[in-house]
Amino acid sequence: MNGERILRVDLRPSRGFAAAIVGVHIAAGACAGAILANPAGVILGVLIACLGVAAALDRALLLGPRSLRALRLEGRDKLTLELANAELVPLRVGARRYVNRFLVVLPGAATMRRTIVIAGAMLEADSFRTLRLWALWGQVPQSAPPRPAA
Repeated sequence: MNGERILRVDLRPSRGFAAAIVGVHIAAGACAGAILANPAGVILGVLIACLGVAAALDRALLLGPRSLRALRLEGRDKLTLELANAELVPLRVGARRYVNRFLVVLPGAATMRRTIVIAGAMLEADSFRTLRLWALWGQVPQSAPPRPAA
């Protein structure tokens, strides 16, 4: 080890993120149905909406056997994914990361084609802040010294 801290952040289900995933898939299904305007288009629209429900159950509500349950932040561009089936998956994070106050998107490097999307509601506020700082700067921040009593 080179003295870097390893931090584990546990994820929790997010109903809001699940609703957003399903809503976007329903809109895409409606667009597909409107463009094709025949029974095949309606079926395609329903299947796209069902895909959204499946994605929301696995990615946002964390109910699948390979759903992400925790992240171990280990280095500048390295983390380990802890899945629901207790599998540990090392992941090298690509250079292009998307970070804002609501969402963190961590694309896998070229060897692993998995993109991790973490909504703010999936973590405690301090853990989400730490994840955002790690995604931007590539290191786990040191804890702040205690403030003196006033």
